[in-house]
Amino acid sequence: MPRATRVYLEVGKTWTFACAVDWPGWCRRGNGAQAALDMLREYAPRYAVVAGPGGASTDFDVIGEIPGDATTDFGAPSVSGEWDQAPLRGGEADRLTGLLESTWRFFDDVVAAAPAALRKGPRGGGRDRDAIVEHVRDAERNYGRKFGVHVPPRTRWADQRVAYADALRAGAPGQKWSVRYAARRLGWHVMDHAWEIQDRSHQRQSPIRLPSLEAPDH
Repeated sequence: MPRATRVYLEVGKTWTFACAVDWPGWCRRGNGAQAALDMLREYAPRYAVVAGPGGASTDFDVIGEIPGDATTDFGAPSVSGEWDQAPLRGGEADRLTGLLESTWRFFDDVVAAAPAALRKGPRGGGRDRDAIVEHVRDAERNYGRKFGVHVPPRTRWADQRVAYADALRAGAPGQKWSVRYAARRLGWHVMDHAWEIQDRSHQRQSPIRLPSLEAPDH
């Protein structure tokens, strides 16, 4: 059986995020701690496309809380915790990077299967497919600076991803974001928008593409 999943809570005035420390991309929000944990558990079957069957347990070990900020209340996780500064054990950087790469593949698959025009939200808003892709690509370019990777403005997205993955696997230079936090924050943004596209285009869940990747012992 998979070991308990380490989860932390980022608590803001409006939103609380429950994020799995060792599983990049598995991070959901709710109105309060219990709602966030319930939402994280609800998304476990959908996250299995990244973790692999039986890879991530819904037996949660809440290891701490951190106060959020204005970005948290806007609706995005924004704050790292002391667990993100812990030294990476052998193979952990490679494992985290591999999971991030899986979120990229999943996003690409979802985009390829989606129509150009997506169903609008309750108030008629929401980006269409290509605008979401452009947003994710541009955001990732900015994120790279936070863990020491700068790419030229017209770098192909695939090449940018390779540069990021190489830096994270190598441990990345000491910057604002640690390897663990960078993989998790990038993974959250990719999965959040992939799931948005799925939901707004009525896609079925994509098939699982990876074997199980167990979380490290801590």
